[in-house]
Amino acid sequence: MTEVRPIVVELLGQLGSSREARQYLEQFSRVNESRFAVVKVGGGVLAEDLDHLVGALAFLHRLGLYPIVMHGAGPQLDRALAEAGIETLKRDGLRVTSEEVMAIARPVIYRENARLVDALERHGVRARGLLHGVFECDFADREKLGLVGEVADVHLEPVRGAVAAGALPVVACLGESRSGQVMNINADIATRELVWAIKPYKIIFLTPTGGLLDESGRIISAISLTNDYEGLMAQSWVHSGMQLKLAQIREMLDPLPPSASVSITSAEKLTRELFTHTGAGTLVRKGEQIEWYEQVPDDRRAELEALLEAAFDRKLRPDWLDGRPVRGLLMAESGRAAALILEGADGVPYLDKIVVTPEARGEGLGAALWQVLRARAPAMYWRARINNPIAGWYFQQAEASHRRGQWVVYTIGIEDFAQMERLVKDAAARDSGWREEAE
Repeated sequence: MTEVRPIVVELLGQLGSSREARQYLEQFSRVNESRFAVVKVGGGVLAEDLDHLVGALAFLHRLGLYPIVMHGAGPQLDRALAEAGIETLKRDGLRVTSEEVMAIARPVIYRENARLVDALERHGVRARGLLHGVFECDFADREKLGLVGEVADVHLEPVRGAVAAGALPVVACLGESRSGQVMNINADIATRELVWAIKPYKIIFLTPTGGLLDESGRIISAISLTNDYEGLMAQSWVHSGMQLKLAQIREMLDPLPPSASVSITSAEKLTRELFTHTGAGTLVRKGEQIEWYEQVPDDRRAELEALLEAAFDRKLRPDWLDGRPVRGLLMAESGRAAALILEGADGVPYLDKIVVTPEARGEGLGAALWQVLRARAPAMYWRARINNPIAGWYFQQAEASHRRGQWVVYTIGIEDFAQMERLVKDAAARDSGWREEAE
């Protein structure tokens, strides 16, 4: 592994930067092996994207990372039931599982589990299918739902045993009663129970769409349940499956720490989602409040200055804030992310400083801060040095960029070329606030 990792970091660097890749790899490596990640794989992914899924899981395994794979088989079961002439019934989002349905469901789920395990082993990855023994169940409502299980206990010994043997655990969505009756469990509910038992560092949902989609069919990059949940659920385009998914994720994250999040992405983009700041899907965070201040409050000024100086490894002048025409400050309640907005030329907001700690970037706090900032400033401009380590991310966010000496000036929402030139000239001439000797 010592010899492999430099090569892997170099490969990951092609997705973003090698520094990003190394940072995430170090974070993941510090986590107990069986607590790295729970990856929920939808049946649609198994049916349509098995090669990308296996490639991504094999890549993680070679890094010494052991995601716990939890899979469903919904589309496959729907098709098998239809071929058998059995109607699919659902109540409260759960599949009604009669003995007749279970007689078809068990072999379908066994087959999908074996397909994934076999595909992993063909890629040189040890894998262990866990069909039974993880979820102990009671009947959810035998009269209404039949053989549908409500998880009463999660037994992690089979999962830990697989990881200890160097194998990826591949867990099926089946449970048993204390007397041995096999029961069907909704895959999202099984994932939730597994997450609560393990408390993993990462929670990942792999779907064919690669994320949650907005009203225009575009992937929503970040959702903070604390800040966005009520507003999203009130939208006319958030309904049925998406509404249920958001509610389930909120329930899943509720008892977990504020840093907990769920990444929804595709199998093809799993590596990019894990190892780059920008990610490649929807990051749903439990979240923390991002507070808005009209001015920099006295009781948060020292906190803001310490955050900036630590992030940029430079010292601010004692008078750096004096005379700065502050339009507003966005700051996370934890103090790990902030954006200082000034009055700019022509009344356009100027983004003077934006900072997010590396750990908070990994949790998606940077994406959440940017989302709130964009809502506050649909048009704005800012500058960064040519060699800024996140210049690539700035280029992705901006609509236009302009080189001025040591600076690149970025703009959003500006269409008038004469105004754009004024903003670029203004940005390049602004005082940075850093001590001269550190310039």
